[in-house]
Formats: sequence, C-alpha cells, structure tokens
Amino acid sequence: MSGSIGIVKTEYADFDVELQLESGRLLGPITIAYETYGEFNAARNNAILVTHAWTGDAHAAGKHTEEERKPGWWDDMIGPGKVLDTDRFHVICSNV
Repeated sequence: MSGSIGIVKTEYADFDVELQLESGRLLGPITIAYETYGEFNAARNNAILVTHAWTGDAHAAGKHTEEERKPGWWDDMIGPGKVLDTDRFHVICSNV
C-alpha cells in the first residue's frame, strides 16, 4: 500500500445559528471539526465526503504529529495512490 498522507491538522467551523427541531427544542450553536486531504482541481469538482460511524471522528488519515503512533482510522484507504487517491481527489471528513 502507498504511503501515509503525512501530518494533518484538524480544522473547526463554527455556526452561530440555532436550528429548531420538531420537538420545539433548539440545536446550536454548532462547531464542526474536519480534516481535508489532497487539493481541489481547477474545476473544483473532485471533492469526496467521507463520513464515519457513530463513534468516529474527523481524523480519518495521516497523523497529527511525527510522534503519534496511530494514524487516522481510514489511513489505509486515503492518500497518494490509495483507493481515495489524494493526488486526484480532495477528500473531506467531518465529525458529523
């Protein structure tokens, strides 16, 4: 299998809006953690959204530091030359 995506950084997007649920309760404000791997192409039409299982997180590939022992939970699938080839695709994984 090809190499790891390398060192990655988790980013955060804050949404200061509230969403009213059918129950009448309000959900929000919301912070979403996400990581991206690879680059957009010129047409910006090469994005792939990876979602996780209920207990997963946004850290799907790579490592946060050189010393970190365990890579992201789908590191075998995301990276240069892998199934989700980051030389071709802009891969996004969020925590929701």
